[in-house]
Amino acid sequence: MNYQKLDAALATALNDVQNSEEQSLGVFIHTEPILDSAATAVLESVGISGVTSGKDVFTATLSPNAISQLSEQSWVKYLKRSQQLHLVNRRINIGKLGV
Repeated sequence: MNYQKLDAALATALNDVQNSEEQSLGVFIHTEPILDSAATAVLESVGISGVTSGKDVFTATLSPNAISQLSEQSWVKYLKRSQQLHLVNRRINIGKLGV
C-alpha cells in the first residue's frame, strides 16, 4: 500500500475495516488523464465502469485490497475518501435580510 497517495480520512478508515475483501469504502480515484488499455483493465477489474480516455476522476465503493492495488499504480495520482454529505437545516428569515 502506498500511503502517500491516500488522504488522511481514507488512511484512517482503512484501519477501522474488519474485512479487507468487503467493498465498504467510498473513494474518489484521481488518475492521469490519458489511460492506456492496461490501466483501463485494472480500473474495470475493481468494479469501475465508464472508464474512458481523458477522464481523470472516478468514484467507486472499494475494498481495502482494491485500494491497496490502486495505490501501487503509477498512473494513480491519489485516492480520496468520499463521505456522505448532510444538508444543514437552514431557515432564511427574510425580515432580517433587509430586503
